[in-house]
Parts: sequence; structure tokens; C-alpha cells
Amino acid sequence: MSSKKQGILYIDGENLKHYIKKILEKHSKIKSFVEIDLNLLLASALETIDIRDRRFYSAKVRLHPSFEKKSNELIQKQRKLKTLLEKQGFYFVIGGNVRGQKVSVNGKEKIVFHEKGVDVKLAVDMVSDACDKKVETIILCSSDSDLQPAVSEVKKRGAEIIYLGFESQPNKGLIYTCNRSILIRDAEILKAFK
Repeated sequence: MSSKKQGILYIDGENLKHYIKKILEKHSKIKSFVEIDLNLLLASALETIDIRDRRFYSAKVRLHPSFEKKSNELIQKQRKLKTLLEKQGFYFVIGGNVRGQKVSVNGKEKIVFHEKGVDVKLAVDMVSDACDKKVETIILCSSDSDLQPAVSEVKKRGAEIIYLGFESQPNKGLIYTCNRSILIRDAEILKAFK
């Protein structure tokens, strides 16, 4: 019988990809997120917790007729990422949608895609699991301050919640709101790439 706490890991996928990209740029590394070994990255940070489920939340990418080429590229990237993560033992959870729009940047038109609804799905799942007593420890890998009300609700329901963030850019609000924090160092991120 393991003396480790049992937990569920909830990863805000776009948030994680964004922060890892910034860290790679800071160290002048050109890597694609699909080259990461998430299990290696999380192994040392979460060694004291028995992770029962590992969930990676992402928005549904749909074909946009106005931006067909770019949306097709994003759909293919998402499929590749989903396959990679499922091979590593993650559940790929779809919540929300990706929306494309044209914006003007310095007088030039540019296509920008934004995801909406992922944080809501993640928050609902955390609170629901805590209310239903399906989890004793929640590990939240997101630096989205909008999740603080959900964090507070999870704590009211008796579950421990751990903020998993980045040492170089921690979210002080989540550090304060969660029971405790684990911060991943840049070196651990660089080591997790093949």
C-alpha cells in the first residue's frame, strides 16, 4: 500500500504551452511542444503524489471557412498532440472552442486564433470531483488567475489543492489561494525535451 497521497492532475493545455514556449525562447531553444516528455517533466515535481488521472485540457479546433488553411494546420497539430499525450497516459479533454478572427497589426491583416472555455471546463471538473469526493488532492497546472474562485470552492469541499507553476513566472494569486505550490525550474523543462 502506497503512503503517497492520491491525486488528479488538471493541466490547462494552452496555458502550459504558452509558458513553456516563453521559457524556451528565453533560453534560445527552438522546440515544438510535441517534442516534450510530460511524464519526465512532472516526475520529480510530483514524486510525492500518486497521480491517478492526468488530464490535459484543450479547446476544440474547428475548420473555419474564412481561415481554412490555418485552421487545417491547427487541427493537424492538435491531432498530433492528442496522440502524443495519450501515448504518455494523459486524458485529452476537450472544453471550449478555438475561434479565429482577422485583426490589424501595424496596418497589416493577421489571423489570430483564441481559445475560449477551457478554464471553465477545468474549473467545473475540479469542483465537481471535489464535491463528489472523487479526489483528495488536486494538482492544478495553470497560471490563470480566473481559476481562484474554483480553487477556493475545492478547498471548502475538503480537497487539498496544489498549484503547479513555473519558478520563473509564478502566479502569486494561485500561490496564495492554493494549499501549497510546486514550481518547476527552467532546467527541468529543458531536460524534458527529446
